[in-house]
Formats: sequence, structure tokens, C-alpha cells
Amino acid sequence: MTDTASLFTAGNTDDAPRSDQPDLLLALSSDLRAISYTVDGVAGLLGGSASEALSRDQLVPALLASERQLLSEDPAVRALAVIVRLWLLAVPQNVADVDAALTGTGSSGLESLGLVTVESGLVQARVDLRPYGWDANADGTGGAELWVASDLAAHQQPGVLRHDHVLGIGRASTTLVQTTSRRHTVRALDLGTGCGIQTFHLLHHCEHVTATDISPRALAFTRFNLLLNATELDLDPDNLEARVSLRLGSLLEPVAGELFGLVVSNPPFVITPRTGGESSAEQFTYRDGGLAGDGIVASLVQSLASVLEPGGTAQMLGNWEIAAGADWKDRPKAWLKDSGLDVWFIQREQVGPEQYAETWLQDASQNREGGHYKDAYAAYLSDFASRNVEGIGFGMILLRRPEAGHGAVINRFEEITYPIEQPIGPHLGSAVERADWVSAHPILEAHLIVAEDVTEERHQRPGAAHPGVILLRQGAGLRRTNLLSTELAGFVSACDGQLSVRQIVSALVALLGGDDTFDEGVFREGLFSEVTNLVLDGFLLPDPERYGS
Repeated sequence: MTDTASLFTAGNTDDAPRSDQPDLLLALSSDLRAISYTVDGVAGLLGGSASEALSRDQLVPALLASERQLLSEDPAVRALAVIVRLWLLAVPQNVADVDAALTGTGSSGLESLGLVTVESGLVQARVDLRPYGWDANADGTGGAELWVASDLAAHQQPGVLRHDHVLGIGRASTTLVQTTSRRHTVRALDLGTGCGIQTFHLLHHCEHVTATDISPRALAFTRFNLLLNATELDLDPDNLEARVSLRLGSLLEPVAGELFGLVVSNPPFVITPRTGGESSAEQFTYRDGGLAGDGIVASLVQSLASVLEPGGTAQMLGNWEIAAGADWKDRPKAWLKDSGLDVWFIQREQVGPEQYAETWLQDASQNREGGHYKDAYAAYLSDFASRNVEGIGFGMILLRRPEAGHGAVINRFEEITYPIEQPIGPHLGSAVERADWVSAHPILEAHLIVAEDVTEERHQRPGAAHPGVILLRQGAGLRRTNLLSTELAGFVSACDGQLSVRQIVSALVALLGGDDTFDEGVFREGLFSEVTNLVLDGFLLPDPERYGS
């Protein structure tokens, strides 16, 4: 572990934005706000289709739209177009135009902060600086409008990315944002912070956040972003450590011996071929943890319990290898066998070695080097073949350390590849609470109601007297579908909170029994099990009038 207290005072890391000039940072945030350089402001400038294309890293529609806006008679529109083209599209801008757009900072101020270079009358972006934010809660609290600096992405610059590239707002980071359950926590850990996206969100519901990374440049970007957005994040620029601690180091090393109520991590989980004698400088630190195969994810999930306080939760993303002829669940289950933790893996995607290689070689623009691309592609295939890997899974991981005196109540490994509700974090948090409720309450005496988002579908052949298929569907959350027997459908239809599970099942026994082939014990046991699963999955809920909301 490296002591990074100096990162809060120096604010000057080589080849990263500088955060040791508070007056300039304050001026920049004021300038950006004044020209409406926000998520909504940029969308309004470019229009819906160009904004949608830009979110897919397609620049041409935004280039065309912003060119038109440069001709606007409204100076505010022209100013916003200049800054959009400078940072989002990486098009050099005239010094005079940038000075007119950002009157308090100017091109000289941007250069002093390490955000641009100025040469021959042109201002060129050195980093990507883009608006980012999220909506407020129903009560008007919790929203934010921020700006996030990161390295220029592959679609904004030529050549292969630098190996210490600091990733910006991407698919994985936003997936983790949407996946995290936002409960109040005293101490939270953002493991592998990158440019700080997870930390920004954690600060809105956690009292203190520790952010770690193996890259000094990543921590410098995070510090810059925190100070640029200090007002919006409710931070004191003169005492950042009151709410945020930056730590340099690998995995859990920087926080050994500490405990947290919530850990979130978008770790460098990309499976990368290892070569003899390679140095860390040859690895892409934002995605490559330096271990063979899926070792980085395995190591992390097996060690996270050491930093979780009782009742503490960890949520992360990861890849796992799937051997030929094996079930995808086999490997994650082996990692956590007898761990004593609550465990929930949701596989969202599975690809073959070829597609995996193509994705990550393109991600770092290694496909731009013809000869190297072929060799790198072959190395991926050889690496996977050496471990008999025929598939690579990607998904969400939730781990929880049970409270003292309590055992684990969750052990789920499931594949959900269809679209789900976003953000999914609130639903995952509710599912954990339901598992606790089921563990603490006898299901036989429970009074249940049908969740508001649940609908029933019945399908039958033309002329048939009874439906051949009865489906229960969720419209929210994980949007599961459950195939019901006639008996279970009858049970669900009676769940209005008035009768207990035992009473409804007894009524069904009276209705269906009387036949010598009817085994009441087997019937009751099977129905109790199915009802329990419907509660755990959120189709049925405890009656709030009896148990509280």
C-alpha cells in the first residue's frame, strides 16, 4: 500500500489534469454551467439522433449538427458548440472561440490545468471532459449534474491507447451504477475507481468513501473530478479527506484490516493472454489485472469477506471462464464453496473465445496495427485453448457477509440475458430484504399479496376447456416469467392478504382431494416450496398492512 495523502495536497501528477489550482477549477465549473454544458444542454444542441449516435461512439452526426450550430446567431449556442467540438468530438478549436466560450477560464487556464494544449492559435483537447449526471429521486433529492475528465477514447484519437489509459464513462461503469443498491452506508469502498464514477454516486448515500486504484494517473483524474464538482458533491475542497480517501495499490492491499458496509468494484477483469517476461507497463491497467485467466475475479470474490463488516455487501462486475462441456455456474460456485457468504451471480452474456478476443482488441484499438492484431488474436485463442475454455461469461455479482449469529440465506446462480429494468439496484436490494424476511418468518403463517407489476397470461388451444399454459410475468425488476400449475395459479389468485398460506393451501386440498391417488403431504410440500420461490422472486409480497412496507 502507498500512502496517498499527498495526492490531496500536490494535485500534480505527470500527464494528468492538475487539481492544485482551486481558483481555476471554480472558474471552470462556473463557465461550464453558464454555457449549459450539461447532459440535457448537449442533447438539446445536437438533437436526439446525433446524441444517440454519439452514445454509440459515432461522431459524424454530432460533427454535422455542431457545425450547423456554429453558424447560430445566438452566442450562447455557438459557445456550447465550440466546447462540444473541443472535448466530445476532439476537434481543435480557435483560441479566440474558446476564450469567448469560457470567459473565466480561457484557453490559457485550460492549458494550465492540463486539459488542453495550445499551439499555433489552436486549442487541442488532451483529455475528454464531458457532462454526466442522474435524475433526482421522487422527493427531489439525490440528483446531480457533474463533469467527468478521463483520457480520450479510441474513437476520439488515432493509434493504440496508452497502457495507463484512464477509462471514462462506459458501458461497464454505468452497468455497475445501475446495479448498486443505494442504501445509506457509513463507510464505502470503491475498488478500482478509475476516473471516479462510482465514488460520485456513493457520496450521495454514504458518509465516507475510500477510492483505490493501481494507477496514479487514475487517482489524479479522480481527484480532479472531485474538486471540479466539489459543490455538487457536497465536498469541502480544503478538507476532502473528511469524506473521501484516495489509496494507491492493488486489489484489497490498500485497505487491509479495514471494514466497509458497501464495496463496489468494476475491477480490471478482462481475461488477457499472459506472456513470459511481460512487465506491468505492457498491460492496459484499466482492464488487465495481471493474473492469468479469470484469476483477478476469483481472487477478489474469495477475499472480499475480509473487508466487509457484518451485514456488509459487495457488488461488482466480472468475467468467468466456462470450460468445454461444463455449466457456466461450476466455476463461480467452486470459488465460493463453503464461504459462508450470501452469494448471487447473474450471468448477463456469454461469448466464445473469438468474439471475446475481437471485443477487447478493438477496445484498445489494437486492431489498428495489422501485424500485431493477428498475433494478439492468435494469443487469445491459444490462451483459452490451453485451459479448454469454450465460453466466457459476463455478469453481476452480489456478495454479503451475514450479520453475527446469522447464516447465509442467498445462494443463487442464474442466467438472465433478456432486457431488465434499469436501474436494477433497487430491485436487487429488495430481493435481499425478501430473502431475510423469508428466513425470519414461517411461510405457512404468512399473509401474502400479488406484487403490483405482476400479470397473468393464459394460453389454450381453440375449443379447449382449460388453458394449457398459465404464465405469471413481472413487468419490473428482473422481469421474470414463471410457469404455473393450475393449483399454483389458484393459490396466487387467492393472495389478497386476508388468508394465510396455510389456509389457502388447506382450501385447495379440500377442493382437489378425495381421490385415492391424491397425496396430500406431497401436494402441500410442493406448493409450499413453489410459494416460497414466488416470494423470493418478488411475484408475491408480504402484506404491508400486517408486516409494514
